Amino acid sequence: MMPELGLLATLTIALAVALVFGLLSQRVGLSPIVGYLLAGVCIGPYTPGIVADQKTAAQMSEIGVILLMFGVGLQFHLKDLWAVRRMALPGALLQSATATAVGCAVTLALGWPLAAGMVTGVAISVSSTVVMSRVLTDNGLLETPQGHVAVGWTIVEDLVTVVVLVLLPCFAATGKDEANGFAMALVLTLVKLAVLAGIMGLVGMRLVPQLLLLVARTRSRELFTLVVLVTALGIATTSFYLFGTSLALGAFLAGVAVGQSRVSHQAAADALPMRDAFAVLFFVAMGMLFDPRLMVQQPGLTLALLGAILLIKPVTAFCYARMLGGDLGTALTVGLCVTQIGEFSFILAEVARRFGFIDLAGHSALVASALISISLNPLMVRGIRPVEQYARKRPWLWRLLNGRSNERAVAPGAVAQDEILPVNAIVVGYGPVGRVVTRILRDFGIQPTVIELNVDTVAGLSTADHPVIYGDATRREILRAAGVEKASYLIVTIPDLTGRMPVVATARMMNPELVIVTRARYLKERAMLEEMGATLVRYEEAEAAVALAETLLERIGARPEAIRDEVTRVRAEVSAM
Repeated sequence: MMPELGLLATLTIALAVALVFGLLSQRVGLSPIVGYLLAGVCIGPYTPGIVADQKTAAQMSEIGVILLMFGVGLQFHLKDLWAVRRMALPGALLQSATATAVGCAVTLALGWPLAAGMVTGVAISVSSTVVMSRVLTDNGLLETPQGHVAVGWTIVEDLVTVVVLVLLPCFAATGKDEANGFAMALVLTLVKLAVLAGIMGLVGMRLVPQLLLLVARTRSRELFTLVVLVTALGIATTSFYLFGTSLALGAFLAGVAVGQSRVSHQAAADALPMRDAFAVLFFVAMGMLFDPRLMVQQPGLTLALLGAILLIKPVTAFCYARMLGGDLGTALTVGLCVTQIGEFSFILAEVARRFGFIDLAGHSALVASALISISLNPLMVRGIRPVEQYARKRPWLWRLLNGRSNERAVAPGAVAQDEILPVNAIVVGYGPVGRVVTRILRDFGIQPTVIELNVDTVAGLSTADHPVIYGDATRREILRAAGVEKASYLIVTIPDLTGRMPVVATARMMNPELVIVTRARYLKERAMLEEMGATLVRYEEAEAAVALAETLLERIGARPEAIRDEVTRVRAEVSAM
């Protein structure tokens, strides 16, 4: 066995091996998470070859946990859950309780303490939002009513896990199983949380948005990224040291606070790439804890957990979705999408391991279960449409599985209409040109979404109830938030060519059918913009010349038809140059 590596070497080796295994996983149609976990197994202390420094990897994975939970809080919106509340809320709670009970029963049968069983049960009850979103997207289900119910389902599961993260210190402080001590610790924890909630209500919901707006006015991307990172780490660390909460919970609260700001989309665009990078280290660190020898010595635990994840979870989720009025397609989507565990399971397991609730064997069983379930999940979700089509061809089976579904319980209308409607036009930049374009579009009944980097302009448009997003339009996250993947037209009015080109290129990659209209100061810029993907490029100097000539012809009394024909001819000549 090779000696352990230092900080820089550990970081380099971990990311490099994760890259290789992530690419291989993506190549065979699996989630990159599988590759990251396998990378951790390869450089861990329980397999031959290079051994990365576990302590260093664990410390860096802490940042991954903070940024993962910060991202969850940042993207958490009650309206997403409210739209599917009739099914997702009770269904996810029932399914989580059932899966927790099954996991607890399995571990109790193996002689584990009750607290360890509860933690393991919750860990297998929560599904990976990252994996689910990817699988739903690949199957064209993410933007359907069924997909919205499935995503709402995982939101509830995430909230359940957040509650458990709150309660874990209570168990740890009282010897895990002492009821009286637990009650006292629980009361103390609730008091601390009440104080923390009050502080977050004052500081988080008011001061944090003001701080973000203050920094945004500097127009410095580096400072804005820095303030987002400091907010995430600062609130998480302060909550941990002053109130005894987990870093994960503090980071979640930080994300919720930042999410209330007008600049939340740009905050997400800046934080999510950092989250993704450190999340890789988190999954690698989890893989490093996997001991294959324990799997050989105790195969029953892993098989039992896999049985709960791959059989009991989908069956119970399907039944609860049907019981709550969902049709066959919705119930199948929810049932098959939850047949995996992921990032939240690892966060919970890692916190529980540090508190001494589960040992390395339990952790290894969860890692193995995640590897297998995440690998199988895309294959299972692909079976939704074939199963539905098979049932439709057999009326008796259709009646048995579908019954009388209560469409109102799913609230597909709320999802399809109350969410963001398909955006017809997006205007990038609200300078003099952007203002005129936006006003003309509104005069013709088109309400465009504006993307602007001036926070005061954004505030003014928001006050006037005009759709507007603060952010850098060169970032995919900002364009996605504006609805570019569903838009018909994108008008890029930024005067700077270096700003226009990446916007055009990124938008074209995200929506090949999008009509992109932009401006060019010089004729040579047009070819560059068209190469990037622009559909129509207006040459500024030619347009100025046409406007001047048109004004002059009107003054000398030329016929309107003649003016229009001449303008059309000149524009055609310019386009052919």
